Amino acid sequence: MGNGVLVGRFEELSREELVRWVMEGFRRTLIHYGCWFREVEYQLGMEKAVAVEREAGDLSFGITMKRLSGILGFELEDGMPKRLKQMKREELLKLLDGVCVNWLANDGVWFQAVEKRFGMDTAKRCNDTCWSRYSPYEALRIKELLGLSEHPGLEGLKAALGFRMYARINKQSMEDVDAESFIFRMNDCRVQSARKRKGLADYPCKSGGMVEYPFFASAIDSRIETECVGCPPDAHPDDWYCAWKFTLKA
Repeated sequence: MGNGVLVGRFEELSREELVRWVMEGFRRTLIHYGCWFREVEYQLGMEKAVAVEREAGDLSFGITMKRLSGILGFELEDGMPKRLKQMKREELLKLLDGVCVNWLANDGVWFQAVEKRFGMDTAKRCNDTCWSRYSPYEALRIKELLGLSEHPGLEGLKAALGFRMYARINKQSMEDVDAESFIFRMNDCRVQSARKRKGLADYPCKSGGMVEYPFFASAIDSRIETECVGCPPDAHPDDWYCAWKFTLKA
């Protein structure tokens, strides 16, 4: 104790306080990881940042799992918790759903926290800029994990749309228009459906979608152009909330 500043050590904390600091450590690690990615993306561009993250992420994940398995006493197999590999497919799908819902909740709490302090316009501006980075990152990760070629065309985009986080928590469909284009529809949106149940109007997400979908499609194949068929605040039929047309240009 000195000059009004409390000086202490982790060893002096109670068990309950230590639990909080353990969770705080995970939280700071996530933020620091994100800061690294953001700065590399700013300095070198998205494609190079994704390539660097591939290496850094694999190494970081491996180090984390190895250390935690030794401390917490769970077994690893091929770098993954063995318990996961022992789970049934139905259990894994349920876990995946939980992961995807948590991802969406994370997006929502950030939006609401900014909106509460600075208003809707600022929250939407932050949201749209965030999608300009997350959407191509997600596309490039999916592209790599699926082993898609540099220009996989519309079939590659269809496959990639089926492996987005959204694909596990929303209902979506695709319809071919012709050989060069198809329409993607979000038939049920978890966010919009929740608002509807509460008697609220649609959230006007078009500005975000005009970033999210073109950035995703062009990251899968630079020849693909995106057109908004309709997205709130646009009027839409009961069987979908937003719809997007993707066209492969020669």
